[in-house]
Amino acid sequence: MAATARILDFLRDRRPEGPCLVVDLEVIADNFRAFRHAMPDTRIFYAVKANPAPEILKMLASMGSCFDTASVAEVDMALAAGATPDRISFGNTIKKERDIAAAFARGVKLYAVDCVEEVEKVSRAAPGSQVFCRILTDGVGAEWPLSRKFGCEPSMAVDVLLRAHALGLKAYGISFHVGSQQTRLEAWDSALAEAKAIFDAMQKHGVTLSMVNLGGGFPTKYLKAVPGTGTYANAIHEALTRHFGNAIPETIIEPGRGMVGNAGVIKAEVVLVSKKHANDNNRWVYLDIGKFGGLAETMDEAIRYPIVTAKDGDAKSPCVVAGPTCDSADVLYEKTPYDLPVTLTVGDEVLIEATGAYTTTYASVAFNGFSPLAAYVI
Repeated sequence: MAATARILDFLRDRRPEGPCLVVDLEVIADNFRAFRHAMPDTRIFYAVKANPAPEILKMLASMGSCFDTASVAEVDMALAAGATPDRISFGNTIKKERDIAAAFARGVKLYAVDCVEEVEKVSRAAPGSQVFCRILTDGVGAEWPLSRKFGCEPSMAVDVLLRAHALGLKAYGISFHVGSQQTRLEAWDSALAEAKAIFDAMQKHGVTLSMVNLGGGFPTKYLKAVPGTGTYANAIHEALTRHFGNAIPETIIEPGRGMVGNAGVIKAEVVLVSKKHANDNNRWVYLDIGKFGGLAETMDEAIRYPIVTAKDGDAKSPCVVAGPTCDSADVLYEKTPYDLPVTLTVGDEVLIEATGAYTTTYASVAFNGFSPLAAYVI
């Protein structure tokens, strides 16, 4: 989404110094309502890691959102925003036992696991809690695919959940994540087929599962158009019906990027425009923000953010876009150069759109002495 009038007015009136992110809460509220309308029977657990700004969490809590957290600090953020413990999931499958105990002491009773060893930690630190087992997916179609770091092979999930049941935990369900910025509507279908097979296998052991966590993956629009929320919801509902028939389980979604991505715009400045040799076809455009300033998702050029300038009506030519730090990895777009106005020059401001998710939390504290990315929520 292009910068809203509210964001443009803020930048014009406040003139903040240095690179900064501006997030429009009204866009996030609209996104939440769209998810709730499209999937009325599904609980929404906002992925706090996408953007944990207190203003965002407080607004979503007031609208009835639940929260997917990855640490005790994020649990505390959700609680401070007004969420009750029953609206919080500790969704990280890699947790210190003392952190599980700390979350449990705060009232959290829903935990993700993907191995027997994690189940055993939860059983000791959070007895009687609900657990769901995360399974691996292939991530095909995702612009930011997830690795094999999280989840187990579906065939292993039965053993994990049976161990949970034997240790007095509530074997609650299955979770998966089809990959961030997922563009294939059918991506959820094969994962739901695996989930149904696990449900059936557990039932044969006398254990009834009741929930499927559909994860995140809901995209935001960058340079390419993406299907709308309703289109994804219809595809997921069709897959649920196909595999579960009339016995559709409880469902959870964990939108992060799809909730806040299009609500934010980064204002940045051109520091230098140069060439590497006299006949270089590509200019190098250096911005005052780069990979270490919040644009880590440009790694491998996975996420290509829209870059808007006041000179976009002028002729354009290919550019390599890089950040300001003394690190050779701080190059945003080189393999596929970015077309920018030939008149772009030092001191020009640019707007990097759809940057509401995974920017402030990815920014380094002070690499090369550069300050963390400033953020404003309006």
